[in-house]
Amino acid sequence: MGMLIKNGRIVDPGNMDCISDILIENGKIKDIAPGIPETAAEKVIDASGKIIVPGLIDMHVHFREPGQEYKETIESGCQAAARGGFTAVCTMPNTDPVNDNAQVTKFILEKAKQANGVKVYPVAAISRGLEGKTLCEYGELKQAGAIALSDDGRPVISSQLMRRALEYANGFGLPIISHCEDIDLAGNGAMNEGETATRMGLPGIPNAVESIMVIRDIALSELTGIPVHIAHVSTAESVHAIRDAKKRGIPVTAETAPHYFTLTEKAVENYNTNAKMNPPLRTEQDRQAVRNGLADGTIDVIATDHAPHHVLEKEVEFDKAANGIVGLETSLPLGLKLVEEGVLTMAGLIEKMSINPARILGLERGIKVGNAADITVIDPDAVWTVNKDEFLSVSRNTPFHGWEVRGKAVLMIVDGSSHEC
Repeated sequence: MGMLIKNGRIVDPGNMDCISDILIENGKIKDIAPGIPETAAEKVIDASGKIIVPGLIDMHVHFREPGQEYKETIESGCQAAARGGFTAVCTMPNTDPVNDNAQVTKFILEKAKQANGVKVYPVAAISRGLEGKTLCEYGELKQAGAIALSDDGRPVISSQLMRRALEYANGFGLPIISHCEDIDLAGNGAMNEGETATRMGLPGIPNAVESIMVIRDIALSELTGIPVHIAHVSTAESVHAIRDAKKRGIPVTAETAPHYFTLTEKAVENYNTNAKMNPPLRTEQDRQAVRNGLADGTIDVIATDHAPHHVLEKEVEFDKAANGIVGLETSLPLGLKLVEEGVLTMAGLIEKMSINPARILGLERGIKVGNAADITVIDPDAVWTVNKDEFLSVSRNTPFHGWEVRGKAVLMIVDGSSHEC
């Protein structure tokens, strides 16, 4: 006897969009049909008015363990993920020590086992120590449980090393996630380059800092024929380059984060360090380009780039403040806003928050009989106010505190075990 979810609208892009029931037994989906009798399960959940989707996946988070547990532990990060409706997350390797060896990968997975059931997929480093000089041992990392590779937080400067990384990783079936940043051109920039930065007296970061490296990695993907995934796209130029590459059949995929389709550089006015991030918030033109990229399929994935920081690392001079915001507990309603505004359909949103991340990472997903019961239940009509003091993340660095939003996850199910959000 298992769990029965009744009368919910099941939205599984490319598979089904209908009102039906789901019967779960032994961690797997046993039946999908309308009118399954309540006697079929010991636990019955009435999902009338709710939307049932394949479990959300955030393929880009920074949990700070090992090394900076005062910002986030794997356990607290998993709790924040569950609150946000995510059944799985991919942790970036810029921990201390860096996840560039099998021991750290195994440590992360062991800690994840002790958490709340959210599936944790470690992303290991492309290069040792994130230094961009020597490739890691990809075979050992794959065997230890790494699902992808990235030097996120730092770019791989050497084009030759990046080419070798693509070729070497492809042999082990490990996708490369690229942090695109020309750090020489970025210099000591603290926010987007433009009139606002000039008025605030802060050094700026031009759009070309990102797009130069996006174009390089597209060229390397074209050269090798090997897929590359572009992280946290923020500029119109990057969107145009990725769109053109896809039209030419180059196997590039891309993600953006909710802050890039929701906010602009105006959010950092008054030196608001809780809106300071890298890449920086851009202009309204860039925000619209990102939204258009989501709408036409140029951008495949919405990921949070969840980046917890202690208050003491944010409450300093703007140019000295740490980059990044927490995002796991606010991502879904900001995504649902795109549906409300007609940028995406509900199915389109779920593609970008579940189906496409799974495809890129090679994970099995979908609400199908026999699949693991990894499911998120969403109340699309819930209106609530973001309160950073109620976050389950250890950190509070968000620009969305006090925002009234609509829609939230109310239940997440991982391998048949349910958790209220």
